Amino acid sequence: MKTIYDEWDMWQRILSMLENQFGNHCEFILHDLTKDYSQTVVDIRNGHITGRNIGDCGSNLGLEVLRGTVKDGDRYNYVVYTRDGKILRSSTMFIKDEEGNVIGCLCINMDITETVKLEEFLKKYNSYEIVEETPDPPASPQPAPSPITAAQASDQEIFANNITEVLQFLIAQADKIAGKPVTELSREEKIEFVRFLDQKGAFLVTKSSEKVCEHLKISRFTLYNYLDLIRKEASGDDTSDCGSDET
Repeated sequence: MKTIYDEWDMWQRILSMLENQFGNHCEFILHDLTKDYSQTVVDIRNGHITGRNIGDCGSNLGLEVLRGTVKDGDRYNYVVYTRDGKILRSSTMFIKDEEGNVIGCLCINMDITETVKLEEFLKKYNSYEIVEETPDPPASPQPAPSPITAAQASDQEIFANNITEVLQFLIAQADKIAGKPVTELSREEKIEFVRFLDQKGAFLVTKSSEKVCEHLKISRFTLYNYLDLIRKEASGDDTSDCGSDET
């Protein structure tokens, strides 16, 4: 198989089977990842779950696979919280061509919001809980929550109608990891900021460089200098000739 369209009839039958089996509380999406990432959705059933349509973009997790940060992007039975308050149990399977290149993915998003509410209702209705011994509360107040880590950010996913929302989400994640205002970031911290975005595939998005430069208040020359340094470090090349740059 060179493209997902080589087996289009099969994908249509699979989607129809899943749709009829699981009903309208489960969304099924087929992405063509050879297209521009702003419009990868080529088939979607029960799109009301995430509010997407044919021609919309993929999520942030797909960008990581295309960037090569994640080698085996298949993920099964993980929980996602949407911006409108839904709780989804999701799975993603990436589709590869004959040479092992990622060309698409099939995603499942089951809305479990109401069943979670029912579970909470039953707990209260039954008034039965397994009580476990807990340690005494600490005598002193606990410190404020620390910024999120890159690992925690990797577990978060956004479903958006347009790619700009995905990019904004990734920049917001980088802000949380940095843990301070952009104006207070050192050169090294800005490099780490850009490194995170690069690993997440943000720079595969059209015009992402402009938005990142605007956010970090740096020039495009500086951004490309950072990226060159980051990618040379990743490949093990000597970076001693990378001089200082403007910020």
